[in-house]
Amino acid sequence: MNWESSSLKKKPLPYGRQFIDEEDIEAVVRTLRRDWLTTGPQVEEFEKRFATEVNADYAIACSSGTAALHLLYIANNIGPGDYVIIPSMTFLATANAVRYSGAEVIFSDVDPNNGLMSASHFEDAIKRSINKNIKAICAVHLHGQCVDMDGFSDKIGELVILEDACHSLGAFQSNKSEKKFRVGSCVLSKATMFSTHAVKAITTGEGGIITTNDENLASKLRQLRSHGVIRNKDLGQNKSLSLVEINNFKQPWYYEMRELGFNYRLSDIHCALGISQLRKLKYFIERRNSLRKRYENYLKRLGEFVQPVKLVPNCTPAWHLSVALIDFNSIGVSRSEVINKLRLRGIGTQVHYIPVHQQPYYKERYGVLELPGASTYYSRCLSLPLWPGMDLKDVDFVIESLAEILGLTFEGNTSFDAKAK
Repeated sequence: MNWESSSLKKKPLPYGRQFIDEEDIEAVVRTLRRDWLTTGPQVEEFEKRFATEVNADYAIACSSGTAALHLLYIANNIGPGDYVIIPSMTFLATANAVRYSGAEVIFSDVDPNNGLMSASHFEDAIKRSINKNIKAICAVHLHGQCVDMDGFSDKIGELVILEDACHSLGAFQSNKSEKKFRVGSCVLSKATMFSTHAVKAITTGEGGIITTNDENLASKLRQLRSHGVIRNKDLGQNKSLSLVEINNFKQPWYYEMRELGFNYRLSDIHCALGISQLRKLKYFIERRNSLRKRYENYLKRLGEFVQPVKLVPNCTPAWHLSVALIDFNSIGVSRSEVINKLRLRGIGTQVHYIPVHQQPYYKERYGVLELPGASTYYSRCLSLPLWPGMDLKDVDFVIESLAEILGLTFEGNTSFDAKAK
């Protein structure tokens, strides 16, 4: 069949997209008809529900995942003279937010078969950084899988442990005693951040959220996200202005800014959508996991040069991406050719990610760094379409197209499941 001229596919298949239904739309419309549009009751409600969802004590919503990262570094007193270890296989924001704080980045290598940092990669980063004031590590969960946090427990020392879980809302981790806990519950870290961008597990349009069990950190994060302003009378330095007369307030408009903050707030409109989306999180995860399992089954049958990412121990994934690892050189086809030929069939793909240490800004700042795991992973990775609005026949179409473009045939039974729907 001439797929390029075929009209079989009536809808495009981007690598990821939001899933919005009438309940979501109605939730936003109801908020638009209320008194609050900016920081109001929907923000607090979203934070409470999110904290409950991941089994954390506190959740702090903010304007983006990048803002969440920046707030985390600043609130943990990470700044000039400090260093933060992060894996090179991540989105730019994980590193950039370190620089926003004035601190410096130490890049860790990753497993070439799943893109995740391990304890051995962490140890290597430490060895390369003698005499540097390493203040924190930001462990990046990728694709929906989790870094083996328990594997770091006896190597971290006094470092602040933070988690970038933008890809892994709904996943579970396990510790050495095989006890499961939710990503975001901060059992093995001080705080975890998530993104609620359109392609993530749930969306608020743009947005981010931080979870923690540390009350003081939660309070500081809320203060920093809103210009550093304090309104609580008990925290005021100028007691003559802020203290009691009627109903415990002498001048109820009074506020203080005791340190530099930011406007990183999320609005009631965004949070109304987030609350509605959270109700569907279980379905979203189940759907993504089902679609990704189908990808995995077929990718394994395309021969030695095409494989799904390697599963990691101590993790129950909540798949955000379905990544094929393709040895393009051995097959004799370029990744750009595959991407463009898939695009002609209405199939969108993406590469997650170009290793951050290879970016010109960081090469100029830190010099050329050899991280073979990250380079090998990058050379093979291709993110295939995965979002809850897809059905199993969409996966079949993507896999059939990929196999044809690569010039590969399926090993074993080549018939797809007739019950796909």
